[in-house]
Amino acid sequence: MSPEYNVIDADGHILEPPDLWLNYIEPAYRARAPRLGVNDEGAEVLQLGDQEVTDNGPGRRRVKVGATGAIGAREGKVSVWIKYAEGRPGGFDPHARIPDMDAEGIDAAFLYPSLGLFLGAVAEPEFAAAICRAYNRWLADYCKPYPGRLFGVAMLPMQSVELAVRELRFAALELGFRAGFVRPNPYNGRLLHSTDYDPLWTEAQELNVAIGIHSGAESGQPTLAMDRFEGHRRAVRHCVAHTFEMMAAATSMLMCGVCDRFPRLRVGFLESGGGWMAGWLDRMDRHFDDQGMNDTGLTMRPSEIFRRQCFVSFEPVERSLALLADYLGPETILWATDYPHFDGFWGAPNMIRQMGLRSDTLKTVLAGGAKRYYALE
Repeated sequence: MSPEYNVIDADGHILEPPDLWLNYIEPAYRARAPRLGVNDEGAEVLQLGDQEVTDNGPGRRRVKVGATGAIGAREGKVSVWIKYAEGRPGGFDPHARIPDMDAEGIDAAFLYPSLGLFLGAVAEPEFAAAICRAYNRWLADYCKPYPGRLFGVAMLPMQSVELAVRELRFAALELGFRAGFVRPNPYNGRLLHSTDYDPLWTEAQELNVAIGIHSGAESGQPTLAMDRFEGHRRAVRHCVAHTFEMMAAATSMLMCGVCDRFPRLRVGFLESGGGWMAGWLDRMDRHFDDQGMNDTGLTMRPSEIFRRQCFVSFEPVERSLALLADYLGPETILWATDYPHFDGFWGAPNMIRQMGLRSDTLKTVLAGGAKRYYALE
């Protein structure tokens, strides 16, 4: 009997064990494998071999790796300065995660990385592919005890189209994953709308696997507008890094023709809020409708393409969800706990219930969009 899914966390996270890559990566790459270390200032850092990974290159703000497990910091219940090993146990251990999901009334969670979000700047394609393969194998083991409730989302090595296709096939056919994730930022200078990636979108479409475009704090990849906000504190840069890049990703996939060319490709825009999407679609439509402006080559309006095959994730504190659910189409809407990150949400399903959505719209928002996106029905 298939599980009943009434509440689905479309974008949860795991906490990679510090020795994940040492244990799972191919031996040839073990000496350079991602690992936790301590820098000269005594701070925990993510390292590749002896190279420290920072948010956007040497000398910039460093990743607070402990914060990735500090859910509760939003409410002041947990310090954002905890050590990585002190992060929420369910991030490391699936058996500890299920009771947290039960307490929230969450039937299923789709899982994205934490430390892995910062590894998109690895330039060497084969090394990037080895990192992804190791992570995906570990994630499958994490999900294995609860196959109807925990679902892995594959990390793809976008530094090489050929290797990304190979990893997507492995994740879908060997591991049973229903989605793969990429960052919105350029990988080795290649943009999402580059036709070089067409074999990847073809493969995802044929395998019926969703593509989650998942943003994050600065990873070392080029990040829109960071030159404008050099020297500002975390709030400004975090706000900008997520949403500006995701707006560009939506433009790549919708207005630059990717989704139009691949009409069965399902694409999710995650981790950047959702309210901006309505105005962005309106603006793209205006440029499509203006015959003196439209040189896109699209066969239909961007908003129509979006409603056919795209999805956007709202945070449960976004009051605009109540206003935009029916405008965007509730079947296109996802939501996320962001568990166990410091900016994640306890009580997310109830926060959405309290927004006053119509009962049919609420049902679709809580689970219907995610079931459609991840082909869970």
